[in-house]
Amino acid sequence: MSIKENIAEIKKELPGHVTLVAVSKTKPDNAILEAYEGGQRVFGENKVQEMVQKWVELPKDIEWHMIGHLQRNKVKYMAEFVSLVHGVDSFRLLKEIDKQAAKHNRVIDCLLQIHIAEEDTKFGLDENELQEIAISEEFKNLKNVRVVGLMGMATFTDDLAQIRKEFKQLKSIFEGLRNLLPNVSVLSMGMSGDYQIAIEEGSTMVRIGSSIFGARNYH
Repeated sequence: MSIKENIAEIKKELPGHVTLVAVSKTKPDNAILEAYEGGQRVFGENKVQEMVQKWVELPKDIEWHMIGHLQRNKVKYMAEFVSLVHGVDSFRLLKEIDKQAAKHNRVIDCLLQIHIAEEDTKFGLDENELQEIAISEEFKNLKNVRVVGLMGMATFTDDLAQIRKEFKQLKSIFEGLRNLLPNVSVLSMGMSGDYQIAIEEGSTMVRIGSSIFGARNYH
């Protein structure tokens, strides 16, 4: 099946309230253009340099999402155009995004990344850190970032019950956050292997790469 057909198939099974982020990392411009011609406008990248290059070369109505682990010293390169940063895993990073967004007179939407997986390799805040940020005065004074929701990644496992449990946990943290920040609306969870479960557990945004573009090319 072509990239266009893959997108059409996936969109057919996604409920209307769920946004599809096509994970285009390592993919060439022509593959992204094929997805674009199939109506896809939201793309996710995990390396800032690669995303900047694609932003320069590809249509300007594409929404670029930064979905990978983000280093603070890289924020300045994408502050001019990035639509949503998924992986904000520290208050220091959020403050840097605020600072760089201000230079472009922008407000950048962000998701706070919560650590729900049992693996130590995944980044993210725990519930206490999330609470501390949400109630802090310093957070309330940030004018150039808008926290619109949460993101999390389940453990990489075939144990579907465990994946479901982790997504449930993230959903309940999300509901708790709404008491502090009533405007949060985005829950980004679910990838090619587990997005059906994520949607059942309340995801509003899924990040899908290999089911659209085929296996990944690691250069």
